[in-house]
This record gives sequence, C-alpha cells and structure tokens, in this order.
Amino acid sequence: MANAVSPPQARSVAGAISLRGVGKVYDPDGLATVAVDDWTLEIANGEFVVVVGPSGCGKTTLLNGIAGFDPITRGEIVLDGETIASPSRSKRPGSDRIVVFQNGSLFPWKTVVDNVAYGPVVQRRMSRGQALQEARTLLERVGLGDVADAYPRKLSSGVQRRVEMMRALINDPKVLLLDEPFRALDAIARSVMHDELLKLYDATKKTVFFITHDLDEAIFLADRVVVSTSRPARVKRVLPIDLPRPRTHLIIASPEFLALKRQIADAVHEEAEKAFRLGEPELA
Repeated sequence: MANAVSPPQARSVAGAISLRGVGKVYDPDGLATVAVDDWTLEIANGEFVVVVGPSGCGKTTLLNGIAGFDPITRGEIVLDGETIASPSRSKRPGSDRIVVFQNGSLFPWKTVVDNVAYGPVVQRRMSRGQALQEARTLLERVGLGDVADAYPRKLSSGVQRRVEMMRALINDPKVLLLDEPFRALDAIARSVMHDELLKLYDATKKTVFFITHDLDEAIFLADRVVVSTSRPARVKRVLPIDLPRPRTHLIIASPEFLALKRQIADAVHEEAEKAFRLGEPELA
C-alpha cells in the first residue's frame, strides 16, 4: 500500500444531495415499523458526510433509500436538482450512486482486473477489451497493478477493500455510499484504509455518504458528522469537523480531535441508552 501513486482523477463535479423530510415505514399495512422519520439534510457537492448512531437506528435504511435499493414512504431525495426517490416513484438504483457494502462483494471467480472492469461493461456498455484496459490503467495508478491478475481469495481483506473502491470509482459516480466498509478489518488495517480513502477523496472530491459506529473513524474522515437518534432515525445533531486536510493518523491525539469526540460520544450515548431502555431490535 505504501507504493500507491496518484489516485484516479474525477470527471464529474456534481453530487449535491437534498434529503427533505425523508421517512421510511416497514410493513405499513401491518406492524408499521417506523425506521426513518422526517430526516432532513443538505449535502454539498464534494462533501464528506458521516452518519453515526446506535445500532438499528435506521442508518442503512437511509443509505439504501439514497442508493435506490429501497423505496421511501415520505418526503423526497434529490440529487443535483432531480428527484431520485419519493413515495410516488419506484425504487431506482443508478450508476451515479455507487455503494461499497460492509461485506466484501467482489466476484470470487473473477480476477481483480475483471472485477474492476465489470461495471464499465455492464453499466457503461463499454467493450470488454476497452474496459479491461481502463481497469488496468486505474489499478496501476493506485498501486494495485501487481495484483490485477490475482483472485480475491489470494488478497488480504484490506487489499480487497481497495479493489472494491476502485470498482466503484471506475464508473465515475457522483456519490459514493459507504456502509461501514472497514468494519471487518483489524485496527491497523482500518487505519491504513482510512489513509487510502482520504487520498482518493482529496484527489476526486466525490460526494461521500458514509455510515459507521466508530467515532474515531467518523471524525477522522468527515467534513461533517451527523448524529442520528435511536429508531426512528432523525437528525439529532450536526457537527462540522474543522480539522485541516490532508489529515494523518497523528491528528487523532490532538486536543481538537478529542474535544469533538467528547461531544459526539455524549450525543450518541444518550441515544444508545434510549434504545437500550426500549429494548429496540437491531434493524437495518
């Protein structure tokens, strides 16, 4: 990873997201479980926003609504002025919003380069030869050229995560949606991946919507941290992270970082206690 070179340069410059009174009710004709309620937030082009909150509060439900994987039952989600989700619209995923999931999603029967080339072939209708060439170029630029012909099972978890990032970025999405992508990594690998992600972010300035339980991770990565309430998810608090970029792991020990962590920890702990007292089940 130390050999990583220039990340891919962004071609798109858009990616403003507007969440306007978003709500999601599961089984509206039965148990009517409210997962998200009146979630309102404006995310600027190229902003890195991280959402934290108790387990089961509805963070992933919200991300799935933005991705178009799950319909919403109230409000609307707007991307660059276009409504992409509302109660009157059927769910609609799009290549302008790419998700990197908690669990690895690489095809184990495909090599690294074939995994990265898959999106351009399927979503951009590129010829396989052209897609493979573009994928190899991208992998070389980010220091992964030496594993291009390897299969995922031969790679460490951290390298697999990097490959998944490249598979997302090769399609030049407006928005990256990351659902606790480093949760399964050990602390050292996770720290390295934070550095790698910030290199990509600083180079591409994609809009990033990232959800996590890890407060250090949230503060280290974000422009703003949004604290969610316990279920149903609402915006409890929004904290700007006024730490200079580019960032290194040394900033985690700074007084400014620790002061932010205390504020966020207090807000999250309050909501976690509410969820615990109510015996909330862990939903998405």
